[in-house]
Amino acid sequence: MTYQNHLKKDLKLAALLKGKPYTLKKRKNTPVRLIASILSQQLNTKVAKIIFLRFLDLYQGVEPNMQQVVDTPKETLRSIGLSNSKVNYVHNVAHFFMENKILDKQLYSMEPEAVIELLTQIKGVGTWTVEMLLMFSLGHENVFAVDDLGIQQAMIRLYKIKYETKKELKIKMLKKAANWGPYKTYACLHLWQWKDNGAV
Repeated sequence: MTYQNHLKKDLKLAALLKGKPYTLKKRKNTPVRLIASILSQQLNTKVAKIIFLRFLDLYQGVEPNMQQVVDTPKETLRSIGLSNSKVNYVHNVAHFFMENKILDKQLYSMEPEAVIELLTQIKGVGTWTVEMLLMFSLGHENVFAVDDLGIQQAMIRLYKIKYETKKELKIKMLKKAANWGPYKTYACLHLWQWKDNGAV
């Protein structure tokens, strides 16, 4: 069964499952992917891409290893448009991966909950940031980003969710998403696409 056949059981979501199906890929250099996620926090996609390209330009356009990141002065990182806190978070990621000798293959083999527990030990890395890593770099099919603003907005609109508090909203979202397993990541991808295309 393809993920689309499974998700079509949700009649509201079924309307969004048009076009070519998504394919998830495992990507290398996980710490750089995590740094990219930190750089994109509170920025729109276009600005985030510009900042990440500036980051790569510090290393002649090539993804750096974590020793290179550690050796990059904070002033240099600030010069590409990063706040003081983001500069610290970038260094925190580099130090953590080096000190714990974490390899891509180790993260590939771990369950999502274990990856979240491990990487949220890094100051500046929250659950949402790791969820983006799980989806876009580690290729996990069953991740639901309940705290993502875009997903919240899309689901409120698609399901006409009424709520008084953020907590109530999340409970209702999780209840809907429970039916999407084991393909929650794909549902999120289609919700983002629908919202980005104007959510008509």
